[in-house]
Amino acid sequence: MTIYSVNDPLFASYGQVVTGLEDAVAQILPALSEIPLPEGTGYVPTEPKLQNLPAAEVIRDHCFGGMPTELGWCCGDNRKLNCLEYHRDSEFNLSGDDFILLLAKQDEIEEGFLDTSKVKAFLVPAGTLVEVFATTLHYAPCCTDSTESFRVMVALPWGTNTDMPQGFETKTPEDSLLWARNKWLLAHADSAEAGQGALVRLTGPNIDLALN
Repeated sequence: MTIYSVNDPLFASYGQVVTGLEDAVAQILPALSEIPLPEGTGYVPTEPKLQNLPAAEVIRDHCFGGMPTELGWCCGDNRKLNCLEYHRDSEFNLSGDDFILLLAKQDEIEEGFLDTSKVKAFLVPAGTLVEVFATTLHYAPCCTDSTESFRVMVALPWGTNTDMPQGFETKTPEDSLLWARNKWLLAHADSAEAGQGALVRLTGPNIDLALN
């Protein structure tokens, strides 16, 4: 599988590299490095060590236009696709180490399914703040050949990836994909999420970068 850089022009339809917020980045990275690594892959929507930084207000104002924002993390060890998700808003990622994002586009979903051959891999260099567009399918970051783990800041609109809306009833075809608040999920049959009831909507191989 070809691994492109987020600095490659191909990335422009999936997201963008954010510049001009280097002071905030320099403040976030040390706090991010203090987060203990979980076994496997873990995710926390809101992390006080990040949320309480002055840099959180910078991310809120300059990445989300002042909208309430949560700064959390995805950390651990991962090399597989497993699932793809999307939100109604962009997501911003940052890490002190290189990491890889496996991405596809929402408009590549056909009749509710996405073939994993559509997925592209992008390397995010250490210290690079990237925006992943709302129309970009994504999921957990992946390690690179030179990294055994990752600590990635995840910034999203407040409440994203928390509990489902109370009393939610499925009314539209898309509703069946809603897995958490502001989180629509397409699972691969091999994933743990599929075993937990997520709809299997990814066809083709479950991409494994360890085999790349």
